[in-house]
Amino acid sequence: MKYNTATLSNGLRVIHMPSSSPVVYCGYCIRAGSRNERPGEEGLAHFCEHATFKGTERRRSWNVLNCLESVGGDLNAFTTKEDTTYHAAVLKQDISRAIDILTDIVFHSTYPQGEIDKEVEVICDEIESYNDTPSELIYDEFENLVFDGHPLGHAILGTTTNVRGFDTKKAHEFTNRFYKPRNSVFFVYGDLSFKRIINKLCAVHQAKMVETAGPKARADDASPEKDKGLHTGCGGIQDIGNDAHDGDKHVWLDKLAGQKTIVRKGTHQAHVMVGSRAYDIYDRRRMALYLLNNMIGGPGMNTRLNLILREHHGLVYTVESSMVSYGDTGVWCTYFGCDPHDVDRCLRLVRRELDGFMQNPISPTRLNAAKKQLKGQIGVACDNRESFALDFGKSFLHYGWEKDINQLYKNIDELTADNLHEVANDIFNESRLTTLIYK
Repeated sequence: MKYNTATLSNGLRVIHMPSSSPVVYCGYCIRAGSRNERPGEEGLAHFCEHATFKGTERRRSWNVLNCLESVGGDLNAFTTKEDTTYHAAVLKQDISRAIDILTDIVFHSTYPQGEIDKEVEVICDEIESYNDTPSELIYDEFENLVFDGHPLGHAILGTTTNVRGFDTKKAHEFTNRFYKPRNSVFFVYGDLSFKRIINKLCAVHQAKMVETAGPKARADDASPEKDKGLHTGCGGIQDIGNDAHDGDKHVWLDKLAGQKTIVRKGTHQAHVMVGSRAYDIYDRRRMALYLLNNMIGGPGMNTRLNLILREHHGLVYTVESSMVSYGDTGVWCTYFGCDPHDVDRCLRLVRRELDGFMQNPISPTRLNAAKKQLKGQIGVACDNRESFALDFGKSFLHYGWEKDINQLYKNIDELTADNLHEVANDIFNESRLTTLIYK
C-alpha cells in the first residue's frame, strides 16, 4: 500500500493515498477533541464543529453549505474524544473546490453570533435525543465511571446547560488554541497527482513545502516507543494524562477496582455494560485484545455472547462488545439489553464466557478460525472508501504513519494462544470489572 507524505512550512502534514476511483475523499484531522476541554467547557469541541459551518470571512453559512452540494459533493464533520475531522467527498475535477472550502471553514470561520444562537438549539435537541436513547447513553455514562475525574470521562456532546453558555468568544478561544496547521493533518484518497494537491494546499495556506517523502509503505510493526511505563493502560498505577493535550489533567489512577452501579431509568428494558480500562493505541497487546473482543462480541453473528445469550437462551436482542484505544489508555466493554428480571442470569453467562478465555489458552483450530474471520472483516471494511480515507487520516495524525493492511494481517497471524490467554487474564479479571445497569 503506497502513499505520499509532505510537510508544509506552517507545520501542516499531508498524506495522499492513490486510488483508481473518480471520487476523491479528503479532509482535515485536528488534534482537538472533548478530552482537550477545560472544566466548564464540556461539549465545546463538538459545539465548535457545528459552529465552523456557520460562516467565514469570505462566505456566509448558505455559501458554505452550497459550495460542494452544488457539484454533487458532500461536506461533513465529526468530533471524537481526541480529535475533530472535517471531510469532503467530490469528483476529482472538484478537488480544488474541496480544499478551498475545507481550509476556509477550518482556519477562517468567524462564528457569527446570530447563526450560533440558532445552532445552540440544534445541538441541545441533539443532546436531548441522545438522552432519550439509553442504549447509546449508557456508553457515555460507563466511560464516565471508568475515567472518573478525567476529561475522557465526560460526554462529547456536553450538557444543554453548558452549550447554552457557549458563544462566538468561546468558539474563537477554543479554535485559536487547537485549530492550527501544525496540530492538523490533511488527507487525500483519490486518483490525483501529489504535486497538484501540494500546490493547492501551498496556495491556500500561503506556505511552502519543506519536507516530502513518498511513495512509501510502512514496512514494520514497530509503533512509537510510547508503550512503556505509565502508558500501558493496565496494571499498577497509571497516568492517563498527557502534557500534549491542553486541558487535560494529570490523573493518577490505581488499578481500577471493580464496582457495580445501578441507575433507575424506568425503561421497559434493562441495559447493562461490563468492562474496564484497557490498552492505549501504542500498546502491542492491543491486537490480542482486538482479536479476543471480536470473538466475544464483535460484529459477527457467530460471536460467543450472541450464540449464548441470544441464540441458545433467547435472553437478549442485542449483545455486543467493543474496545476503544486512546493515546494513553483505553476501554473494553460488553453491552446487552434484556428483561430486567434476566439481568443477573445474563451477567452470569457473560462471566462464564470470560472465565473460559481466562482458564485455558484456546485451541489452534479455534485461533486460526478467529484470525481468518477478523482479517476478512478488515478487508471488507477497507472496501468502504470513505471510511478507509477517514481511518488513514486519523492514523497519520496520531501515529505519524499509515498502517499497511498486509502488515496488519501479519500482526494478526503472529498472535499466539498464549498472547490471548495473558490478555484475557489481565482485562477480564472480575476484580477490576465495572458494571453499569440501567433499570
